[in-house]
Amino acid sequence: MAYTVSEIATALGAEALGDLSLEIDTASEPATAGPRDLALAMSPAYAEKLGQGQAKVAVVWSGCDWQALGLEAAIIAPRARLAMAKLTQMLDRPWDIEDGIHQTAITEGATLGEGVAIGPFVLIGKGAVIGAGTRIAAHVTVAPGAVIGENCVLLDGARVMRRVTLGDRVILHPNAVIGADGFSFVMAEQSNVERARATLGDTEAQIPNDPRQHRIHSLGGVILSDDVEVGVGSTIDAGTIRPTFVGEGSKIDNGCHLGHNVVMGKHCLMAGHAAVAGSTVIGDRVVLGGQTGVGDNLKIGDDVVTSAGTMVLANVPAGRVMMGYPATQMTQQIEIYKSLRRLPRILRDMGNRQK
Repeated sequence: MAYTVSEIATALGAEALGDLSLEIDTASEPATAGPRDLALAMSPAYAEKLGQGQAKVAVVWSGCDWQALGLEAAIIAPRARLAMAKLTQMLDRPWDIEDGIHQTAITEGATLGEGVAIGPFVLIGKGAVIGAGTRIAAHVTVAPGAVIGENCVLLDGARVMRRVTLGDRVILHPNAVIGADGFSFVMAEQSNVERARATLGDTEAQIPNDPRQHRIHSLGGVILSDDVEVGVGSTIDAGTIRPTFVGEGSKIDNGCHLGHNVVMGKHCLMAGHAAVAGSTVIGDRVVLGGQTGVGDNLKIGDDVVTSAGTMVLANVPAGRVMMGYPATQMTQQIEIYKSLRRLPRILRDMGNRQK
């Protein structure tokens, strides 16, 4: 579908200059843009590449001399990534899930709202409730009694287990698993892990008389609030007694994990391969960088940010920016790193003085 420059600028809430009647089919990087493409040149670094393509229109930075770059029209984007978000939402096709209920889907005993679309080989258990406008792709499983809100999207191979409730507009990407049992076991006698925790490691391991691990079953389920998104292959375990909970608007990337009883606040971001261990409480608007690990039974305050690869082993007050292993404030971690970089030279200088 083609859009005029004027229509795109209105959707982006941005200023447009030049010939606003020009039509655009899609977006493109500047160097490969054709005459009906909208080139994305949202910083001066892309100016040179605009000349390599054939774009007549571009999204450009504030203060750009777009006419000198050979453009016939321009859309001004002071906040580039926000413009990118709105533009991609506008240009993307709807989820590729056909209307209606595929003949191979099994939905007997479930309650389906108006306009629900269900793809091939989907299994929806007895007593499950699917809200109006929700779209479910192929090979999805929804357990008996699970509740799915309105206008959700469950993509190929997603699993919604028992005692799970999804709010409205939740998106589960392929092979996400929501509500599997938590990793929770106990031995008949005090384990080496329990002794290590109690003594902070000041103990020797003992061979147990009975090494069997007894499963603690997960009765609490999972609640995902409105507008939560869970990435490919990510897993959220069911709570033991109370539900594992994810707050409104939080987004979880691919390959992530939330352990049993975790509470995550509103509008959090969790980048790829991050993991949060059981019973930890995450505040609102927290950002966990890729491969961040958060220990169990901790409290992470509102607006905390961790860099990639951070290992959080203690409570973190609100507003802190954390880095490293173990996690410390980023400014302190950078100073530690600088000191480590200087250490070989210091030792070499000390050795030379002793000669």
